[in-house]
Amino acid sequence: MIIINRQDGETIDKALRRYKRKHREIRLMKELRRRKHYIKPSIKRRNEIINAVYSLKKLKGDE
Repeated sequence: MIIINRQDGETIDKALRRYKRKHREIRLMKELRRRKHYIKPSIKRRNEIINAVYSLKKLKGDE
């Protein structure tokens, strides 16, 4: 859980902006989505290979 201490004289808007920035920086939502479902190591490796092949085809220009 992210905790933001509100400083003296700081508006709620500024504190909320700091919270959102910190939230983006630590990539909390991405991590939560990744942990939502377990992915077997073999499936994870298969997806990496598929993505690598796709990237190579894209770089070569779909020959």
